[in-house]
Order: sequence, then C-alpha cells, then structure tokens
Amino acid sequence: MSQDDPTDHALATIASILHQPEGDREPEAAPVAEDKPLAPAMAEADGYSKVGPGPIAAIRFKWTVRRDDDGHFYVDETIGENSAPIVNGPMSGEAAVRLVDARESDARLRFEQLRNEMTGRAAAAGLGHSEGDEA
Repeated sequence: MSQDDPTDHALATIASILHQPEGDREPEAAPVAEDKPLAPAMAEADGYSKVGPGPIAAIRFKWTVRRDDDGHFYVDETIGENSAPIVNGPMSGEAAVRLVDARESDARLRFEQLRNEMTGRAAAAGLGHSEGDEA
C-alpha cells in the first residue's frame, strides 16, 4: 500500500531537495547583484515579490518591494490576501531585495523545520500505535 501513497512520493521529493548542500541553494539570488550594474538592479527592485511557503493562502506571507515618488524603496509584508501591510523602509533598492530574500528564506526554513518536526512526530506516533494493540 505504501508504494502507491502520494505522501511518500511527496516526502521523498522534499527530502531530496532539502538534502542539497547549502552552497547549491544560495547562488540563485546572488547573480542578480553581481552580474548587473547597480542602476538596473534598482529599477528591477520595484515590484520584486516573493511568497512564503505553506498550504493555506489565508496565512501565507508575501513580501513586495515598491518605490515611492522620491525614489525610496519600501517592503510591504502581508499575511494572506486582504491584510494591511507592515511597511519596512525607506531603503535602497538593493537592500529591499535583500530583505525580501532574507524574509522568504527565513520563512521557508521555519516552515521546513516545522514540517519535519510534525512528520517525525507523526511517524513516531504511527510506530507506537502499530506496535501496541489498543483495539
């Protein structure tokens, strides 16, 4: 039965992603700042956005960079679709992008830790129930 269980396949996929060395994950955001001149990076910062992990959209975090009329950048952090944003700024475009990346990375790490803890507890609870015959 467990061979066809989609949860097993999903957990195996997640585990393979999580077991990648940290060095393999970091370069995704770094080339933007290193390969492009500062001015284009600042222009691209406006509208830069990331969404946190999680199965429920109503409690999912979202971070969006916006630029005001004076050229200052702000990061709007929201929870769900209809919440009022928590505003961080003013800051440079580069700092705003770094803040969004850091917040999303922290949220993903916490989510993965929580999921691993819950999966570990569920597995331990499953082992305990299968060994003991409580029926």
